[in-house]
Amino acid sequence: MDIPVLDVRAGIEAENAARAEKVRAFLKEKSVFLINLMASPGAGKTTLLCRLIDLLRADFSIGVMEADVDSDVDARAAALRGAKAVQLHTGGMCHMDAKMTLEGLLAFGNDIPELIFLENVGNMVCPAEFDTGAQLKIMLLSVPEGDDKPLKYPLMFQVSDLLGVTKLDTLPAFDFSFERLRANLADINPSLPVFPISRDSGEGLEQLANEIRRRVCSTIPKTC
Repeated sequence: MDIPVLDVRAGIEAENAARAEKVRAFLKEKSVFLINLMASPGAGKTTLLCRLIDLLRADFSIGVMEADVDSDVDARAAALRGAKAVQLHTGGMCHMDAKMTLEGLLAFGNDIPELIFLENVGNMVCPAEFDTGAQLKIMLLSVPEGDDKPLKYPLMFQVSDLLGVTKLDTLPAFDFSFERLRANLADINPSLPVFPISRDSGEGLEQLANEIRRRVCSTIPKTC
């Protein structure tokens, strides 16, 4: 007996890919640069985001799309730094996809910021699987999480353009090695730039902000 087999995932991925192209077209039309910020819960996404807003708001008008299952705590934190914030509730979904991203972009209205951060749902699996249409994907890995995470969650490290290693002040308390981290990245994404970042000392923050400036200006010269 022949039983029909339907690859549902393939259809979902194809639909999302088409919508991601629409997001890219929208960003190009509006001269907007979108960054997809991904990490586990507690890795320091919102803390880093607030520091980057401080460093970049003199150069660009900044918007933030905060994706959470519930609450608006992170959106309020970004707004206090002077960013135009939009809160996105995913209704239990563990990631943002291109459709939700476009809805968030449209929520800014006619006064859309030049540089927008999408703080994705805290997760090392699902956000990596869905293209949001962002021009830059930044992921964070905190020292307490361990240097073996590229081996456990390879897709997240494969699709990311920049890697920030946060909570450097905890290095003495954890068995974390940057040498092992880079070795674990060797077969996954060997050219992935790594930015060690410390909230307390400020190490790495200006370097990351400069890299973001460079990428925004190379993609949308009129904003610089």
